[in-house]
Amino acid sequence: MTTEVKTSIDWSPTLEESSRRCAVLVVETAAQAICARGRFTVALAGGSTPKHLYTLLAEEPNRSAVDWNRVCVFWGDERCVPQDHPDSNYRLAVESLLKRVAIPEEQIFPMPGNMEPGAGARQYETMIRRFFQGEDMPCFDLVLLGMGQDGHTASLFPGDKVLEERERLVAAVSPPAGAKPAVGRLTLTLPLINNARNAWFLVSGAEKEKIAAAIVGNTPGSGHLPAAMIRPQGSCRWFLSVCRRELFPTEAV
Repeated sequence: MTTEVKTSIDWSPTLEESSRRCAVLVVETAAQAICARGRFTVALAGGSTPKHLYTLLAEEPNRSAVDWNRVCVFWGDERCVPQDHPDSNYRLAVESLLKRVAIPEEQIFPMPGNMEPGAGARQYETMIRRFFQGEDMPCFDLVLLGMGQDGHTASLFPGDKVLEERERLVAAVSPPAGAKPAVGRLTLTLPLINNARNAWFLVSGAEKEKIAAAIVGNTPGSGHLPAAMIRPQGSCRWFLSVCRRELFPTEAV
């Protein structure tokens, strides 16, 4: 049975404002999850765009509004580099958020980017299944995502065979031509992301406006893009800081 996905768009003139609006909803979602299930499970996005969001979550009033002792942190994807490497998604999150809030170390689950990619993917999947023991398909409360100019999200790239995956939770992928850094990556797969209660995109930049408009407007031909394949159980929300709102169909707002 296909479940209708609630998609919404949150417009902001700048990435700073978009991140601020997203932070407010992250705080609310965390509180709701902790009240309902005793914990808040979140998979963080990589890349530079979410740095603003992470910084805001580590600052007041957000820092005091979250019960960090009940937050469990995962990653949506990772570059296969050491954790202290400038391109590490783990390093970005640690520096901008995790070292500034009181999350118990045992509740932080970085992807093993320092391993051979295939082995790293298997290890991370085993860890996720162990954490969500008793659930046939693990369910994150929130998966945070970005989007590239080519419509990729996490490390799910257009045309990659991993988009056809239906059983594995984590996969190793090779970067497409021109991707920087040109290293292997680990990524959560579509079945796991789409089983999340919420999946939110944080997208900024004029170079991404046309792709984002095509996806949220269901433009014919856009359905093959990985970001268009994100269909979580509940809310699929786009936090957009764009200049040309006229590119987006009014019915998508």
